[in-house]
Amino acid sequence: MTIARRIALPLFAATALLSVAACKETPDKPEAAASGAIEAKPGVKVSSARLVLPAVSGNPAGAYLVVDNQSKDPVSIAAVAIKGAARTEMHTTEGDTMKAVERVDIAPGTSVMFEPGKLHIMAFELGTDLAPGGETEFTLTFTDGDKTSVPAKIEAMGDAAMGGMKHEGESAH
Repeated sequence: MTIARRIALPLFAATALLSVAACKETPDKPEAAASGAIEAKPGVKVSSARLVLPAVSGNPAGAYLVVDNQSKDPVSIAAVAIKGAARTEMHTTEGDTMKAVERVDIAPGTSVMFEPGKLHIMAFELGTDLAPGGETEFTLTFTDGDKTSVPAKIEAMGDAAMGGMKHEGESAH
């Protein structure tokens, strides 16, 4: 056997193995892209992420998404960070008052929607690079330490963005 064949044969075999391995991972990706959901961790999908900018510069923005726990185990979200925001807080609305939420538990086989007027995320001290029509990134941190990042659309909102709600201990806007 010539030296060229001794080198070419192992390289060909390695390339073939890498091609087969790459093909094995491909079917999951088109499914996630088609559904608009990104798998956060085994059995957990995140979709519909969006940041709604405040009507008045300097006010906090609202952030929304859907987390679907298709696994057989409960999962808990400890935090959601948003690229371009100095800090974020998860809140729930009770009546006309928002209260901070330390974590969000998601039972197996259920979904949690972060939506206006209910469970949501507030983003504070927004960067000037966040503009309607653009995109940012949400990073979810789970209580077990797992993290996932998902793209989020940036939308504009008028005066109704905050819906006249007030934080616990303060008067209405």
